[in-house]
Amino acid sequence: MTLKQLEAFYWAATCANFAIAAQRINVSISSLSKRLHELEQSLGVVLFDRSGHRALLTDAGRRLMPQALALLDGAAAIRSSFGAGSVPHGLAGHCRFGVGELSALTWLAGFVAQARSLHPQLVMEPYVDVGSVLQEKVESGELDFAIVAGRSSRQMLLAQAVSQVPFVWACAPAVRKPRTGLATLLRQGCPIIALPASAGTTRLIDDWLLAQDIAGVERLSCNNWGAVTGLLMAGVGVGMLPQSWAQKLVGQKKLALLRGDVPLGAMTYSFHWRRGDSRPLIEQMHTLVARCADFSADLLLPLAR
Repeated sequence: MTLKQLEAFYWAATCANFAIAAQRINVSISSLSKRLHELEQSLGVVLFDRSGHRALLTDAGRRLMPQALALLDGAAAIRSSFGAGSVPHGLAGHCRFGVGELSALTWLAGFVAQARSLHPQLVMEPYVDVGSVLQEKVESGELDFAIVAGRSSRQMLLAQAVSQVPFVWACAPAVRKPRTGLATLLRQGCPIIALPASAGTTRLIDDWLLAQDIAGVERLSCNNWGAVTGLLMAGVGVGMLPQSWAQKLVGQKKLALLRGDVPLGAMTYSFHWRRGDSRPLIEQMHTLVARCADFSADLLLPLAR
C-alpha cells in the first residue's frame, strides 16, 4: 500500500467520476484504475462496486475513507513542515477554479495575470457562478478550488478567509425620502433588489432584516451585479452594494446611500478547497489569491463609468 494508491482511492471515491479523479492527480484513467486495483490487492478487499453505470464504494471502501484521509492529511502536514510545498520551476497542467461575479468584476484579471507570470506552464480556467454552485463543484472535484462568500457547511470542504468586503445600502436619489429611514421604506413596500438566495451575500440581508424585525419584504432577484446596479439607479428599489462601488456612484449622483439603525457590515470571502487535497497547486494558489483578492476595484463595471 502506498500514498499514491491512497490518493487515487480518495479522489476516485469523492469525484463525480474516474475521469475527473484522474485529471486531479494528473494521471490517465488507466493509471488510476491500476493504482486502485493494486490497493485492493494489497488490502485483500474490493473497494468499488463497478457493476453499475458509476463505480460506488463498497462497505470496505467506506471504512477505508476516514483512514485514508487521515494518512493523506498527515503526509501533507509533514511536507508543509519541511517546505516541500514550494515549486521552484512553477506549476504545470490545468487549474480550473471558481469565483463569484464580484471577484470576476474586480481582482480576477490581475490574479490570472500573476498566476500566468509565475507559472507559465499552468493553464488557468476560471468559472463564474454563485457560491452554492461553486461549493458543489469543488466537492465533486470539477473545480480545484473556489473563492466564495462566507464559510461552507459541507463536510468535504475546508475554507480559509482571504478578504472582507464592506457593503452598504443604496438606492436612486429619487427613492430616498426626507426623514424616512430605510426600515420605513421597506415596511411601506419598497422592494429589495439582490442576488439570488443561493448567493453568499444573501446572508447579510437576512441578518439585517432579522435584526430590524422586518418580514415579508418583496425581493427582486437578479444574478448579475451590473444589472442589480442598473436597477438601483433606475429607481426600482433599494439594495446592497460593495461600499467602494456605491461611493463612486454617489459621487456621480447616480445613487444615494441609505443608513439604518443597524449597519450591514462586511462579508468575508474565503478560499474553499477539498479536505485531503494536498497538491502543491492548492497551497500556491491559496497564497496568490490572498495576495490578489482586492474587492475595492471596479475594473469591469461599465455602469459605474
